[in-house]
Amino acid sequence: MAPTITSDLVKTTCAHCEREIPTSNIDLHYVHCSRNLQKCTICGDMVPTKLADEHYRESHAPIDCSLCGEAVEREAWTVHKGERCQQRMVTCEYCEFPLPAVDLFNHQEICGNRTEYCQICNKYVRLREQIAHENQFHNNWNGTAESSRDAQPIEREEDAHRRQPQNSPKRQILFTIAVTGIAVLIGSIFLQQGKEPEQ
Repeated sequence: MAPTITSDLVKTTCAHCEREIPTSNIDLHYVHCSRNLQKCTICGDMVPTKLADEHYRESHAPIDCSLCGEAVEREAWTVHKGERCQQRMVTCEYCEFPLPAVDLFNHQEICGNRTEYCQICNKYVRLREQIAHENQFHNNWNGTAESSRDAQPIEREEDAHRRQPQNSPKRQILFTIAVTGIAVLIGSIFLQQGKEPEQ
């Protein structure tokens, strides 16, 4: 005796949502589906008609970047925030100073030209050339570069006094503030002396 095929096993594709629905329920499903659901034109998901605007806002609406003000497609937001936003904070590879990405190139052009004392060969080397310098002149026996920052040769006392430590941006700022403060103090003293009544 041949098995009977029930109508629940036979399925029909809904013309509205494109889901496979048992043929016995397709008419009822289609009426409900076409009245209450709509297909998102961006992602193709079926969403309740009354929540279509909310779905767009939460899933697809462009995001206004709080740093640069650019409206960014939601799908590109992660890339924009991490790699493309010109106002995102990045770090200088030479001094590790944080600054906006738009300023990084000009900053590194200047910063990379600063020199640092090589502990191994006792020469001053530009920061931008330091890796190449170490690879060219200070490769150790297994072919890897030995960093002059890691090397600690015994140095004569007069060499240590002769070398001046590099000024960091923070020290330069503090020095500028101190000099400005002293200048203002001296100026106010002269100004007060000039205002004293003559006896």
